[in-house]
Amino acid sequence: MRVYVPLTLPGLAQAHRTGTLGTGALTAYAVTPGLREWYVSDDIEELEYAALSRAAAASLRLLAADPDAARRRIVVAVDVPDGAATADPDRGLDPASIGEVRVAGPVPLAKAAAVHADSADAEADVTAAADALGAADMGDDDARFTVDGAEDHELLWYGVQEIPHLVG
Repeated sequence: MRVYVPLTLPGLAQAHRTGTLGTGALTAYAVTPGLREWYVSDDIEELEYAALSRAAAASLRLLAADPDAARRRIVVAVDVPDGAATADPDRGLDPASIGEVRVAGPVPLAKAAAVHADSADAEADVTAAADALGAADMGDDDARFTVDGAEDHELLWYGVQEIPHLVG
């Protein structure tokens, strides 16, 4: 099963140093029954992209909580055994948790299939989005527009062998 783990650049650097994603259970995003129902598609590529997008939004939240992290969303695509990722049935109706799964961790970075990251030209919009996230959560339409501006930037695909370049 492919899961998408939201990170920041410092989190990716730590994973590169230790060889593992996390020290315990991880929050990730995947194609879950709830995501399938929310997205209303049978196209697996579209569903995977939706899960990746959910992880990118979670990465933005990590950036908002860490003002010292470089303002680039990072998502690591990892293949885990079926059953290793579980959705919380109690959060199934919460719109914020659509596609969210817990993965028993730590997960070896060697299991990563790819890294998705913002390009440097997205940093200004990602910075503004991270700064506006709290107001957007409180219903501010202008702040929501700013947050959505970060989502206009497609995450770039990097091979796992390119991680040293990303964190360097």
